[in-house]
Amino acid sequence: MPTMLEPILDIDTTNRVLETYEPADVVAWAARQFGNDGLIMSSSFGAESALLIYMANEVVPGIRIVFVDTGYLFPETHRFMEELRQRFDLNVWTYRTRNDPIAYLAAAGETDPTFRENIEACCDANKNEPFERALLELKPKAWLRGIRRHQADTRRARQVVEWSDRYECYAISPLLNWTRRDIHNYMKRHDLPYPPLYEKGYASIGCNPLSCTRPIQLGEAPRAGRWSGTPKTECGLHLEGDGSGI
Repeated sequence: MPTMLEPILDIDTTNRVLETYEPADVVAWAARQFGNDGLIMSSSFGAESALLIYMANEVVPGIRIVFVDTGYLFPETHRFMEELRQRFDLNVWTYRTRNDPIAYLAAAGETDPTFRENIEACCDANKNEPFERALLELKPKAWLRGIRRHQADTRRARQVVEWSDRYECYAISPLLNWTRRDIHNYMKRHDLPYPPLYEKGYASIGCNPLSCTRPIQLGEAPRAGRWSGTPKTECGLHLEGDGSGI
């Protein structure tokens, strides 16, 4: 059943216009369209996360940043989040898995904490559930996310603004058209930090089991280190219930 919010935008027309905008202009448009209180963003505090965090917080100071703590993040990720929070006075809303990390592994029959036999189940229980809970509680009109078309084939057909039935809000991707060079140039210009793991070859950073995140090798795509050796390409946050992208 459509919500009262969905008919507000003509998405096709809006996207034709926003495709010509620079990322910061997309964020500014979203703030005008939905109001500062109606706009949130998500961040994994991963490889290039400082960029959208800085950009969004400049346009909407104190924007609510949803950060999912799966229980299996790298210690470096937590330290990097705290570093950015203090440096930019961020308004981070941490949503944690409902599962005790050790108890979950035992209940799921996962005998090796450094590896996941059932990656999908772990993502569903410890990443997707907290994020769905966050958006259900916060009820934003729109959500800023950092996906880019160049990151993966699953993201090439994405639009700057999409409607999500799953989250009952608009999903907005300001960085969608930017390349790695664009990202690097912006971060250098604004003196934005990469996380410590990035310097160790982790071009895309998720949870710490080796089955979920590993350093990439020379010549590999940036997301080749995520769920390496499996057909999985997304944790699930950017998918609708039927598996299609949003």
